[in-house]
Amino acid sequence: MESEITPKILIVDDEPQNLDLMEAYLSHLYELTLAESGEECLQKVKEKDIDLILLDIMMPDMSGYDVAKKLKESENTRHIPIIMVTALSEKEDRIKGIEVGADDFLTKPVNRVELLTRVKSLLRIKSLHDELVAEKEHLKMQNRIRKVLTSIIPSLLSSAPPEQKKIIIRQMVDMVEDIVRSDCERKTADSQDVAEICCGAMNQLGASYFVEDDSDNNGCSIIKAHRCPWGEECKINPIMCNLTTGVFSKMVNGVTNGEVIVDKTMGNGDDHCCFHICLEEE
Repeated sequence: MESEITPKILIVDDEPQNLDLMEAYLSHLYELTLAESGEECLQKVKEKDIDLILLDIMMPDMSGYDVAKKLKESENTRHIPIIMVTALSEKEDRIKGIEVGADDFLTKPVNRVELLTRVKSLLRIKSLHDELVAEKEHLKMQNRIRKVLTSIIPSLLSSAPPEQKKIIIRQMVDMVEDIVRSDCERKTADSQDVAEICCGAMNQLGASYFVEDDSDNNGCSIIKAHRCPWGEECKINPIMCNLTTGVFSKMVNGVTNGEVIVDKTMGNGDDHCCFHICLEEE
């Protein structure tokens, strides 16, 4: 089980006693970075992946307003939550903070419980945002691979001689297998475990492969899918079924010795895909 990543918080204040107080409140929960000026804050953000900033407003070289404005104007830092920590309590001061992009406010002297509550809440929002960004990039990767493999490869193969077709398919298998490979470095003798690895890897491309609870008569694990990783084009491009088979075979033999037997494929007119993962007996 992977350990949970500790959120990184940047605390910015030109008064050392304020930094010490915030550090005492937060250091047991978060990874902290301290800065004593606006310029130092901007430099620290460039050097580290920061999840949240506690930013003092009244600083001599550059005010917290100016720092927040610069951070929110940058594509790389605009999604970092900013809590402005200040002795100012006028409504106009908060309005100005909102205008430059502040996400929340704390008034000095800071209450420990209020600080922890606000920080936890904004970190949760930041985590959800990061998950959405990661999912968006993942979908982009799926679409790029589908476009290449379903649009370009069939046209290449249509005019290629038999030996050249084999080379192209092998190259594409290597490419996809490199992209979707996850935990295939470990050794195993369990066909169901290997089948789960294959399903998890190919499902990264948008498929719906799953492992049947029961094995076949030969003790092989069965993989099925009603949604293909190559989209609707799979139904008119049986070549893509060969690519899927090739990726499964390479992944199986990446962890143990075995073979992949093709039972049904949507590219050949079946209503679902079915593969048998069979491992060699030791």
